[in-house]
Formats: sequence, structure tokens, C-alpha cells
Amino acid sequence: MKRIPWINLRSLVALSLVAALILISAGCSSSGASSSEGPDELRVDYAYYSPTSLVVKKQGLLEEEFKGDNIKIEYVLSQGSNKALEFLNSNSVDFGSTAGAAALMAKAKGAPIKNVYIYSKPEWTALVTDKGSDISSVKDLKGKKVAATLGTDPYIFLLRSLNEVGLTQDDIELVNLQHGDGASALSTGQVDAWAGLDPHMARLELETGSKLFYRNADLNTYGFLNTRTEFAEKYPEHVKRVISVYEKARKWVIDHPEEAAQLLAEEADIKLDVAKKQLERNDFSNPIPGEEQNKAIIKAGDVLQKSEIIDQGADIQSLTNDLIDPSFAEEVITE
Repeated sequence: MKRIPWINLRSLVALSLVAALILISAGCSSSGASSSEGPDELRVDYAYYSPTSLVVKKQGLLEEEFKGDNIKIEYVLSQGSNKALEFLNSNSVDFGSTAGAAALMAKAKGAPIKNVYIYSKPEWTALVTDKGSDISSVKDLKGKKVAATLGTDPYIFLLRSLNEVGLTQDDIELVNLQHGDGASALSTGQVDAWAGLDPHMARLELETGSKLFYRNADLNTYGFLNTRTEFAEKYPEHVKRVISVYEKARKWVIDHPEEAAQLLAEEADIKLDVAKKQLERNDFSNPIPGEEQNKAIIKAGDVLQKSEIIDQGADIQSLTNDLIDPSFAEEVITE
């Protein structure tokens, strides 16, 4: 057998080592790139019940934030928490705007979502009836037709209001309608009462004289920005950047109330005084989820469990702890 010269063997070993180092380096580089890379597109909802989302969309704040990342921004209109949760659960959006209790209902059914930011503390729902109605209290709803949108804060508000006076959903005739349709049904006399949502509720109040016969701000469970758990785990830095964008919008709304009302009026196709009424019922001061929101959602969850909307065996405390994740907002918001 022909002997391989030592110089050639040494060269082969050296070349092999160099090749191995190149492969390792390429692997590390590839791994590092994977963790820093973002999605090809970022899909977020906007909603008339979330004024900050309208600012984000109108001012192109996401486009500005991600302009150097080659990420396509897509906006999807949510007509209610139920729709936003449908979009999140079906992987149609990466971020969706909902009420806290509505998100808990979805979480209890296995929805892979997290609450990462508060876009407002609203009094966005109340029980509403026509100005000529003889309904003046929650007890008067017994045996009446009441419109509400299943899976949303107004629906949960209705259940909690009934629970306070010893009634349940079985004591009324519930008519499941999307928020705008519920407002129309009330104004045309098709239902006796409606679990309302702004801006539709503010519009009826100002334009038709509808009565908000039962209000309780403590039963409104905050406006949360949710993201899919998978997205948060895969792109944590992008979650924080989206929150930073919402922070710009929140501060703009606080500093420009007149312009914010005008924007809401234009986007939602409502009158300016209606938009102002809606914004008056929103508190934009605390964007970081915390113990206060945790307690509010647990209270709502207890009533939902009592009403058999959430499974009796579910651990409400554990579900809420898993749902609310303040860590992203805490890193972004320093003031």
C-alpha cells in the first residue's frame, strides 16, 4: 500500500479541523440569527372600544417601529372581544384587544393567550333600556328579552348584575346579538333591554335618550392587549416593541383628548359628542397589569363558574395567573 506522506496527512487533518470550525461557526451563527429574527408579518387588531388601537393604526406607529425589519403590518377590525378572541385562537392575529373577563373565558377553554398590556380601564358597559321603558332596576329584567354578545364584557356584566340580585340567565330571555345589532334591536323595540358597549351605548344615550339604568364601574374588567402564547415565546422582543408602540398611542390620547375624540368619531363613524362621551368613560393612567386586575378577573371568573359558563372544576386563580403576564410591560414602561 502506498504510504501517505506526513506533510499531506497533516494538511488533511488541518483542513478537517478548519472545516469543522466553519460548520460549528455557521451553526452558532444560524442559531443566533434564528433567535433574533422576527416574523414576516405582524397582525394586530383595532377596535372602536380600544381608542389607542385606532391611534396606532391611523398614525402608522407599528410601521414606523418596524420599518427597518422588513415586517409586513396587517390590521384586522374586531367588533367585540368575542371576535378578537376568535382571531387569536385561529391564529388570524398576533395581538387582539379584549376585556379581561372575556379573555379568562377563552383561557378556560384552552385558548393559548396572554394578557400583556392594559390599553384602558373603561366603564364601557352598562345595562340599557329605551327612554319610555318601565324597567328601572336589574330585578325588573326577570322574564324580559335582553340583548347581549356572548363571550364579551357586556355579557359578563349582565351575568354579574343578575347574580347580585339573586337572578340568573335562566330568569331572562337572552338574545345573542353582536354589539351594534343589540343597540339597533333596543332602539327598534325588538328587545326590552341591552347589555351595552361603547361607542354604541354612548350613541343611543345621546341620540335617542336611552337610559343606562344600571351602572357599576367595578364590574368592568379592563381593556387588555392579548398576544398568542406561541408568539410571546418565539418573539419576546417584538412583544415588547409592540407594547412600546401602544405606549406612544396611550400617551398621545392623554395629551390630545380633542384630537383623540375626533379620530374616534371618524373611524367609528359616530358624532363627535358621542366619541367624547366614550372617552370620558376611559381611564388611561395604568398600562401595566397587576394585582388589581388579577382580583377583578377572579371575581368575574367566580360568577362565570357559578353560572356554569366556566367548568366547575377549573382553578380560576391558576387560570388568571397564567393569563396575566406583566413581565413584558414592566420591562418597557419605566414611568
